Amino acid sequence: MNGNMIKILFWSLLICCFLPVVTAPVALTAGIVFALLMGNPFSGGVSTWSRRLLQLSVVGLGFGMNLPEVLKTGKEAFVYTAVSITFAMAVGLMLGRALRIPQRTSTLISFGSAICGGSAIAAMAPVIKAEPEETGVALATVFTLNSVALIIFPPIGMFLDMTQRQFGLWSALAIHDTSSVVGAAAAYGSVALAVGTTVKLTRALWIMPSAVFAAWISKSEGKAKFPLFILGFLIAAMLKTALPQLETVWHPLNAIAKQSLVVTLFLIGSGLTREVLGKTGMKPMAQGVVLWAVVSAASAFAIMEGLIS
Repeated sequence: MNGNMIKILFWSLLICCFLPVVTAPVALTAGIVFALLMGNPFSGGVSTWSRRLLQLSVVGLGFGMNLPEVLKTGKEAFVYTAVSITFAMAVGLMLGRALRIPQRTSTLISFGSAICGGSAIAAMAPVIKAEPEETGVALATVFTLNSVALIIFPPIGMFLDMTQRQFGLWSALAIHDTSSVVGAAAAYGSVALAVGTTVKLTRALWIMPSAVFAAWISKSEGKAKFPLFILGFLIAAMLKTALPQLETVWHPLNAIAKQSLVVTLFLIGSGLTREVLGKTGMKPMAQGVVLWAVVSAASAFAIMEGLIS
């Protein structure tokens, strides 16, 4: 198949993902299958599109939230997200040393796994002065695991008989990127989506203080940016709560945001090409997989035992 036909097929599948009948798992699977079979004709721009669309979608999800509930959940999540991040960073760095992975690559994988996937890696990379190749390996590792999480987390949650709230907590603590947390939680249910989104955004708030601390430790002049889409999410929830009479406006905006997440997941899946998989390397992938498995198991145990509620 020539390049133009591949581009036409890509755009056709992308447009189909705007249809309400297309669900998050279907969109992700379509993107992955397309990438593995055809490659990605827009590999240079897909990561930018998906990041921006994700941020807009998260803001739109705020129009379906109640601000007091968001703040209550966020306040409750503050402590155990801090504990989870500290635990993941410690385990990740120990694994990196054991596997003799270059320090900056290991730090990026650990930081991305602990906090917010690609966003955290992008924020930390200039702080520790990581080379583009090191950043690329960390992103590829975390990105691959995010795609796997979207597929396997909902069935595991059902097997463990998790409630929607439990699954929302688990996905928010154990899955890396916001997009994958939202996608997995959306597939599980509306309550899981609300809890997962709020707790994940609380977890993402740790990007700034963690990056600042790393800069202080390493005496780096690199700067991390505050994720403004979190502020947008809170403003949207505030407007929805303060002006309930405009529900005829908020509801469509929220519905559009949910479907745009489906489109985002297709874009994310389409980035998982054979070149990306080949770039990760065995040791960084081993670090990412083991760290992810440890954090997932520990957080699931804590949730099921009522240590986190």
